[in-house]
Amino acid sequence: MTARADTASADPDAGPAVTLDSFRQAVAEDLLSLALLHHAEPSSTLLQSLRQEGGLSLGLELQSPVGREALQAMAAAFEGLPETLSQTILDQYAADYTDIYLTNGYGASPHESVWLDEDHLMRQEPMFQVRAYYTRHGLTVGDWRIRPEDHLALELQFLAHLFEPVRGDTLTEAVRFMDEHLLRWLPLFSQRVAERCRTRFFAALALLTAAYCQELRDLLAELLAEPRPTAEDIEQRMKPKRGAAPAPAPSTFISGQGPTW
Repeated sequence: MTARADTASADPDAGPAVTLDSFRQAVAEDLLSLALLHHAEPSSTLLQSLRQEGGLSLGLELQSPVGREALQAMAAAFEGLPETLSQTILDQYAADYTDIYLTNGYGASPHESVWLDEDHLMRQEPMFQVRAYYTRHGLTVGDWRIRPEDHLALELQFLAHLFEPVRGDTLTEAVRFMDEHLLRWLPLFSQRVAERCRTRFFAALALLTAAYCQELRDLLAELLAEPRPTAEDIEQRMKPKRGAAPAPAPSTFISGQGPTW
C-alpha cells in the first residue's frame, strides 16, 4: 500500500475523511514498524523476513531524495545475505545493537535527554517533558528506570498512537511533539549512527527513520496549512522553565520494554 494525504485510495463517495484516515493508518503502522526495529536486536527471523522483502516496506511512499536513498540503503543492507544466517553474522548485528542502544559505544544515545540536556545526562528535563505528553493521553511506560520515556522506540510508538484514526483530532499534537522533541535530536542521532556503526542495516535504519519523520513533518505542514517553525523558534519555545514539578504518573499502560515483534 502507498498512502499520502492527497493520493490515498478511497471511496470517492465517502468524502475526504476516508482519505485522511487511510493516510493516518498507514503512517501509524509505519511508525510502529520503525519502533520495532529500534526496540531490540534483530532476530534471525526478522532479518530473514526483511531480506525476503528486499528491505522495509512502508505504507507512506517517500518522495524526497533523502528518503528514497535511505530506502535503497535499507534494501542494499540485505543484498547477498544467505538464507540461513550464521551465528557470526547474528553476533555482528547484536554487537552493533549493543553499542548503539545499550552502552552508548558510538556516542549516539537513543535517549532524548542525552542530546538536549546541557550535561548530556539521561533522565533529565526532556524526559519529564515527554512524560507529560504521555500523561495527557493517558499513557505511561512500565518502568522508566529500565527504559526511560524519551527512548527513541517509545517516542515513535507514541507518535504512532497519535496517528491512529480512532484518536480523533490529534495531528496538531503530533506536530507539537515532533517539533518540541523527536525532530530536535533524531537527525543528530541518525547521522552519528550512520557514520559510526559497523553494519549497513543499522546505518540504513537510522537514516530511514530520520528521513521518514522529516518528510512526514513536511506533509503535516501542508495538511494543516501551517509552515514549520524554524529551529530557532523551537529552541526559544523550549527554553527551560525553572521550578516545574514532574507530571504525576497516569494509570493507562504502555509496555515499559517497548513494542514486541
